[in-house]
Amino acid sequence: MIYLDNNATTQPLPEVVDAVAKSMRDEYANPSSVHQRGQSARHKIELARARVAELIGATPRDIVFTSGGTESINLAIRGVLSSRGMRRHVVTTAVEHSAVLRVMQGLEARGYVVDYVGVVGDGRLDEDDWRNRITPDTAMVSIQYANNETGVIFDVERLTSIAAEHGVPVHVDAVQAVGKIPIDVTRLPVNLMSLSAHKFHGPKGVGALFVRRRTPIEPLIVGGRQERELRGGTENVAGIIGMGVAAEAAAHDIGEVMPRVEAMRDRFERDVLNAASFARINGASSPRIPNTTNISFEAIEAEAILLLLSEAGVCASSGAACSSGSFEPSHVLKAMGLEDRFTHGAVRFSLSRTTTSDELGRVVALLPRLLEKLRSLSRA
Repeated sequence: MIYLDNNATTQPLPEVVDAVAKSMRDEYANPSSVHQRGQSARHKIELARARVAELIGATPRDIVFTSGGTESINLAIRGVLSSRGMRRHVVTTAVEHSAVLRVMQGLEARGYVVDYVGVVGDGRLDEDDWRNRITPDTAMVSIQYANNETGVIFDVERLTSIAAEHGVPVHVDAVQAVGKIPIDVTRLPVNLMSLSAHKFHGPKGVGALFVRRRTPIEPLIVGGRQERELRGGTENVAGIIGMGVAAEAAAHDIGEVMPRVEAMRDRFERDVLNAASFARINGASSPRIPNTTNISFEAIEAEAILLLLSEAGVCASSGAACSSGSFEPSHVLKAMGLEDRFTHGAVRFSLSRTTTSDELGRVVALLPRLLEKLRSLSRA
């Protein structure tokens, strides 16, 4: 099996699996308990908090553990807006992950005005439009660090500075960026940043939200006084410990591993383009996270490509959604202005530290026969 769907989820590192299993055996006490067992679990949580903080240049106190990226996003946006009184204007982008877009749709149903800033053809945000939409009356902005479908990186430092000039709280969805590119929140005028462990070889069901000190925010889940009273409920000790181990590995290896992954990605793209003249790389002229390539195969349905790849033992994905027999092209690619003959045939290949050049070579060898089969069927 060749796994090239790492933007969906990554395989947990062996040391993460071992740490989670050990913690479930040994750290079963409630970390809020004052006895020795409870305080041992508390110590392990705080060690993990420090490791996650180090990964993004934060201080441990600014890290709030959650159940994952989606909860972190909801807590950031809804929690801040709950504290912003009568301000009802929000700015985001047209290419956000559904976890952000669904929150925005809910806000609109409650009377908020949400502006969705578009992108230019290579996936970069329209900076002039972004600047024009943000005013001192804006309640907050939410922007992704890197796109989950194309891998295109936004100039977060510059774009968030525009919001900061107006004193507007800033949330950054960094779920796809953390562990793949260096991030330092001390250099970014951001109030909140969402993370998810399973995107950088940690366990599922655990994430974190960076909350800069003195950021007005209200909790979504109330109960106990855990996580600075921003997320009630007994902590997922095993998951948090696993996230800490994964964060430490990512911080240690990012300068060595990711350049190697990027080089493999770039060679894979060249080989695919050589093998299929009707293919195009989406977002290729923009800065991208090192592991992601989104390739459109003209006049072929991505769903068919993915099914044949799966039969051949290759796992990839598409930004498109297929439900109830209707196939809709990706909202990201549509926002980039791609024509239908390219949006319908877009496949995302996302690599990781475990991907090998040999695996990518085998995929390249498979593609011509697979694509020709589909093109001949479409001509029939």
